[in-house]
Amino acid sequence: MSNTIEFLKEKLKRIDRLFLLTVLAPTLIAIIYFSLIASDVYVSESRFVVRSPEKQSASALGMLLKGAGFSRAQDDTYTVQDYMLSRDALQALEDKLALRDAFSKSSIDPFSRFSGIVFWRESFEALHQYYQKKLTLQFDPVSAITTMTVRAFSAEDAYRINLELLEQGEALVNRLNERGRQDLIRFAANEVAIAEEKAKAAAIALSAYRNKTNVIDPEKESAIRLQLIAKLQDELIATKAQLTQLQSFTRDNPQIPSLQKRAQNLQSEIDAEMARVAGGDKSLANKAAQFQRLALEREFADRQLGTALASLEQARNEAQRKQLYLERIVQPSLPDYPVEPKRILGIVATLVLGLIAWGVLVLLVAGVKEHRD
Repeated sequence: MSNTIEFLKEKLKRIDRLFLLTVLAPTLIAIIYFSLIASDVYVSESRFVVRSPEKQSASALGMLLKGAGFSRAQDDTYTVQDYMLSRDALQALEDKLALRDAFSKSSIDPFSRFSGIVFWRESFEALHQYYQKKLTLQFDPVSAITTMTVRAFSAEDAYRINLELLEQGEALVNRLNERGRQDLIRFAANEVAIAEEKAKAAAIALSAYRNKTNVIDPEKESAIRLQLIAKLQDELIATKAQLTQLQSFTRDNPQIPSLQKRAQNLQSEIDAEMARVAGGDKSLANKAAQFQRLALEREFADRQLGTALASLEQARNEAQRKQLYLERIVQPSLPDYPVEPKRILGIVATLVLGLIAWGVLVLLVAGVKEHRD
């Protein structure tokens, strides 16, 4: 027995210490860690797409969705992704799923669990950094599909976190929709209120002007008075013709004075009516300019009000439709087998890297020795 121990000691002495430190020791540590210490990691995967009926897409899936009346909303997809990685999403997960406890279980190896050897801090900021390493979001710009991967130390935790993040994403999209609807209707309603005030003010101004001038419509009243003037002129012409005839044949006719008086009265009436239509500050022609300006202002205000009401109705119709949709392409999976860590791959990778490091160091040491010689 003593001979065997002595033989092993001799063998160990012959082993290169550099090889022992760079290859054997790290590989042995990797074997111990991946075989006995490393905790199983379960991965839950889901896929979703954020799409909008307003925007257009040139991708194949976008064209397919476009045929159904929708297209992808790439910018909004990034918004959902940023939210899922945010502190707000983490806080919601913490409140609902007690995420800190799920990642701090004593059954998890100290190198992997939160507040273990690596993540020794217990602040929310440290938890957020830890959480971001457990969540992966990959966006495919061609298909506009986002693949969400959640890693946890139990299948149920990975599934619940994935599902809750999808529900939070849908809630975010719904909030964006609601805010957009409210802003759209509020803006249109404000435009209607402004247009109503303008239309009301224009109507009041026109009514006040009519009451002040005792004129309903100067143009129509001018037309009526012009017709009256035309009739008076016809009567004046007829009277003058009759008067001329009597004066030519019977100068002593007793009707001549009455006809002359009638002609004078008709002429006075014509002059008075002409003065009412045009020729003075109180004439209809002078009032027509101000009236037309007020009437045009009222007509323009009414048109603005009609346009604003149409915009409000359109806004309400638009608000009935969702602007954004978070569509689940693949539901969150409930893993039945831990796919991480890659134990054999980790051990082999440690061995290969150790051999590479050992080879580089051997060359460096040989070069130094040769330089000294």
